[in-house]
Amino acid sequence: MSTGAAVEINGVVVDDTFAEAFPMKATRVVITAHNATWARHAAVAMTGFATSVIACGCEAGIERTVPPDETPDGRPGVAVLLFSMSGKELAKQLERRVGQCVLTCPTTAIYAGLDDAAAERIALGKNLRFFGDGGQISKMIDGARYWRVPVMDGEFVAEETTPVVKAVGGGNLLILARDTEAALGAAEAAVAAMCALTGVIMPFPGGVVRSGSKIGSKYASLPASTNDAFCPSLAPLVKKTELGADIGCVMEVVIDGLTAEDVAAAMRVGMEAILARGAAAGVRRISAGNYGGKLGPFLYPLHKVLAGEGA
Repeated sequence: MSTGAAVEINGVVVDDTFAEAFPMKATRVVITAHNATWARHAAVAMTGFATSVIACGCEAGIERTVPPDETPDGRPGVAVLLFSMSGKELAKQLERRVGQCVLTCPTTAIYAGLDDAAAERIALGKNLRFFGDGGQISKMIDGARYWRVPVMDGEFVAEETTPVVKAVGGGNLLILARDTEAALGAAEAAVAAMCALTGVIMPFPGGVVRSGSKIGSKYASLPASTNDAFCPSLAPLVKKTELGADIGCVMEVVIDGLTAEDVAAAMRVGMEAILARGAAAGVRRISAGNYGGKLGPFLYPLHKVLAGEGA
């Protein structure tokens, strides 16, 4: 939904519109293992089927690789961010995913990755300890409890709880391009730039969404449906399209962040990466998805974000 005049940078038009995001709850956990390969195996499994709360229960992704000198046990690690619409749902999703994907993975341990004494806390190893069938033991270190659960390769160490903080979900960019190759190239460049930041994830496969959605559907059972205004194949058929004849493909990048500022920073570096490629790479416009401010309270005007003015 455009709201005014666009600007053009390096031949690419940036719409005068805004991305609309909404409140979520989030936590960060750090998975460590005997080596980086096994820490990543656990993190990849744990963040599977976690693209959208519409159907997945949570949105999750790998935030970054954590070197041994930054982990609680001095081993290679991976930081994972998980987001959900409530602390209760986040707790359920976290326990299931850690139990099935981290406890089961050779040599792993898991720790809280947020340092917020005032935040509410949810179970991390608190309930999973019962897998030890009475053989589990705990130890307090600097005011935090850790559980040691016997497993076949030794023991699974898990911090008892992890903080839950207020967060932001649904920041986004829409990349309107000449064709699929151009749109994918721009999207990949944007995601790579965003991945260099901390505090954010792009939860969809490779960070990119082709099935952008709008609220509602002609089918009463569906809460969301295809964003027809940005579908090239529907451009001649719908009453209102956002696409001209020069647009053959649209890709979306969705961002979740621990803070509103984190989301704004990711959107900015993503736009900068796209604009650096320029119109010569086949990108025509950058836009964003919104619902007129009715979906969530976090609004990200593209021009202000690009200028470094935040949300």
